[in-house]
Amino acid sequence: MLFEDDYLAVILKPAGVLVSGNSFKTITNALVGNITKSELPDATKPQPVHRLDFETTGVLLVGKTSSSIRALNKLFEDKDIKKTYYATAIGNMDSEGQITTNIDGKTSKSNYTLCKTVLSKRFGILNLVKLEPQTGRRHQLRKHLSRIGHPILGDKVYGIEPLILNGKGLYLHAYSLQFTHPFTHEQLFLKDELPERFKKLFIGIQL
Repeated sequence: MLFEDDYLAVILKPAGVLVSGNSFKTITNALVGNITKSELPDATKPQPVHRLDFETTGVLLVGKTSSSIRALNKLFEDKDIKKTYYATAIGNMDSEGQITTNIDGKTSKSNYTLCKTVLSKRFGILNLVKLEPQTGRRHQLRKHLSRIGHPILGDKVYGIEPLILNGKGLYLHAYSLQFTHPFTHEQLFLKDELPERFKKLFIGIQL
């Protein structure tokens, strides 16, 4: 738990768990027993207001009342929530760039910044990349990096043979959310440090 009040909570999602869906083991189902029930009149079952992929780790925003769920969804719709991710991408990349390929027929945009590069016997070059999605399409960051020839390490769906890493998970981490609390108007910047598997690749990295 990174933050919690009567309106919302920000939690840390582990890898290998669905945010929602028909499975019993989901973040949505786990919230009821792990989040303090709101004391406000329109308190409702806690509900994630965005999604992270099954294998993606990191910061997840949850609404605790009917009005807060609506307000948080509106912040996402109006692009008033800044999301930052980090990924390990394969191959020799430019120091920064913008990816604007369409996804499912819809305009999509992601900005990236190269933070650190290391040599790899198997993959040649591995990069720690800061990612700032400007739109919210399904699998956007994974698709964007794959389409410019730099798939995310461990991505079995959008990876490129023979550069698919098995058994280590997807190297994509939802690092931070930044937004104005829709009810208290507090400026919130909530972040989750890089997982250890990132730190083992990029020794001494400071964000």
